[in-house]
Amino acid sequence: MTFLLQQTFIFFVPLILIALGGVFSERSGVINLALEGIMIMGAFVGAWFVRSMQLGGWDKENAQALLLLTLLLTAFVGAVFSLLLSFSAVTMKADQTIGGMALNLLAPAIVLFLINLLFNQGTLNLAYDAPSWFMIFKTDLGFSRSSDLGTIGSVFLDKFYLTNYIGIAIYILLSILLYTTKFGLRLRACGEHPQAADSVGINVYIMRYVGTTIGGALAGMGGFIYTLTTSNGASTGDVAGFGFLALAVMIFGNWKPLNIAAAGFLFGLLKCIAACFSTLDINNDGVYLLAELGISTYVYGMLPYVVTLVVLALTSKNSRAPRAEGIPYDKGVR
Repeated sequence: MTFLLQQTFIFFVPLILIALGGVFSERSGVINLALEGIMIMGAFVGAWFVRSMQLGGWDKENAQALLLLTLLLTAFVGAVFSLLLSFSAVTMKADQTIGGMALNLLAPAIVLFLINLLFNQGTLNLAYDAPSWFMIFKTDLGFSRSSDLGTIGSVFLDKFYLTNYIGIAIYILLSILLYTTKFGLRLRACGEHPQAADSVGINVYIMRYVGTTIGGALAGMGGFIYTLTTSNGASTGDVAGFGFLALAVMIFGNWKPLNIAAAGFLFGLLKCIAACFSTLDINNDGVYLLAELGISTYVYGMLPYVVTLVVLALTSKNSRAPRAEGIPYDKGVR
């Protein structure tokens, strides 16, 4: 059970961060289907930066400081890349769905081209493996190897990444910002009734730029966290549809932070089962039940996405998207 929860949190944290990024964008009135592409850019820049610092002599003892710097850099890259969507959707009033999908096609093309050009290979790997550098063990916190922390203690204090706590803290703070502050009220007004917001002096164009940029920053950061914790930090120009899974979590959560957190845990658990079913010892009794069922690996791999389709089909009628999302704002329309 401990291993299952530890692995679930690895998927849960980036999933809710990226979904919250989608909420910021769509609450401002811009449909952000580009989360997948922004994740890919964040994962690439993060892997490149960490690899460069490792080869440049960065001390392993300061690995967590390197991690913090990389999170800031990937958030910046995600924010900048998302400006392409903002410009097309807000300034040029282009179709937001097409604009988002265009960025999803552009990002892997750029990443694979740069990896091949700069490194003459198809995958960009870290110089040293991620767990040995960035994973925190209970011995790093002063506990002995023989200390029994219990299930909860082991989940939160052993074999975890600092990004778990950073991601959850950012999620809580930005959720509070969106739903309890004047800024959040203005942002949400632009996604519900932009004409009314404009009539009281709110610049709808700026607020939509801001919402999409925050969403891009979260997706860029989430992309790096996802690849760091699930694929040893390797950048391959692909994040296995995780950005679209985050969109499904956002819709299933009805654009509300608490609901999104619950949905994120469910989908994180399913993603964990799909990735680790052969090594899951749920009861710590040495029996790998899921592996012994004889079900094909591909069935487990499909599980998160099949459940996504089923859940969206059952809940879509009750979901209430922001009223003005996807509609370009025109001052002359009332």
